[in-house]
Amino acid sequence: MTRTPRLLIAAYLLLSLATLVAAYLLRHHADLVNDAVWVRATIVVASAAVCNWLAARGDVKRLRIIAIVMTVAIAVIVSVPLPFPLWLKLEQIACGLLLIGVVLTLRGGQPAKGGADDVGLGRVPERRQ
Repeated sequence: MTRTPRLLIAAYLLLSLATLVAAYLLRHHADLVNDAVWVRATIVVASAAVCNWLAARGDVKRLRIIAIVMTVAIAVIVSVPLPFPLWLKLEQIACGLLLIGVVLTLRGGQPAKGGADDVGLGRVPERRQ
């Protein structure tokens, strides 16, 4: 695994932790921090910690799966009108962009037949002469 996805995952973890701290600091403002914020922030911190652990182990396959699942979940959260406040949706967009970067920069394990990598992005093998 290259350095770029590891840095993106570290940024994802830091942003997730900062969000949990922000929720704590804003806990007395019911319009800014509701139960959904607490649940979502906790889930995101947990997934970021797991991603960090997988990156440290070099487990590209599982890391890619979690990054894709979390990105889809973020897209749903950003698109629904309630119960998440705007500040959390903006943070989730930032997390989603980091995770998209992770997925795009991960190198797969063994290439599939025909030279395509295991993400399905048809990488053409170099011709030998």
